[in-house]
Amino acid sequence: MFQRLREDIGVVFDRDPAARTFFEVLTTYPGLHAILLHRFSHLLWGWKLKWLARLSSHIARWLTGIEIHPGATIGHRVFIDHGMGVVIGETAEVGDDCTLYHGVTLGGTSWQKGKRHPTLEAGVIIGAGAKVLGPITLGAGAKVGSNAVVVKDIPAGATAVGIPARILDAEKDKEREETAKKLGFSAYGVGADMNDPMVKALHGLIDHSNTTDQRIEWIIAELKRLGYALEVNREPQDQFDPEYLNKIVD
Repeated sequence: MFQRLREDIGVVFDRDPAARTFFEVLTTYPGLHAILLHRFSHLLWGWKLKWLARLSSHIARWLTGIEIHPGATIGHRVFIDHGMGVVIGETAEVGDDCTLYHGVTLGGTSWQKGKRHPTLEAGVIIGAGAKVLGPITLGAGAKVGSNAVVVKDIPAGATAVGIPARILDAEKDKEREETAKKLGFSAYGVGADMNDPMVKALHGLIDHSNTTDQRIEWIIAELKRLGYALEVNREPQDQFDPEYLNKIVD
């Protein structure tokens, strides 16, 4: 028991730079209190003392603002940061070393009994306000962005954002960044899945520009293969110069 308590307190120091002393963490961190109280209520639930288990979890919710059903399974070194508004359903399973921020919901999408809440494998991180719904699985090391709504499985190591959540394509993001730099600005930090029409339009233009550049490179390569001499070192924007294009055609 004391070993798990040391683990629970140690993980706070690992993931919260604001933590200063052992006593401060033990007495003022609601996420830690919620985990400790859940262990007690989960034990009662396993002993079939379900009313006492629910009463215990209700008291924990009143004290911490974090609602964890006593039937939920919580692993080792789970950290709930800030915690207010976190809801974890009865059949949810949270693996070792997971991190949940405030406002996170691990909820169900059905009134049917049985497995109806998510399973989080080891090392999952869920951002503030995110909703993970249904009997889905988030693979080890997966990340969910703030305010995302996840209703499908997320592979291990993937990052999901948006409503509904979509998995980010790291290679596509890299291409966009490189294209944006060629156009004279950087789109770093702007996600394509934000619900902002201007952001979506911007990324659409970047993708179109990237596709156009690829087509121009292909055309130049084909013309060179056919024996035409081209000025391959010209800047991309110069390739649209009418005189340059006429030279290619002639």
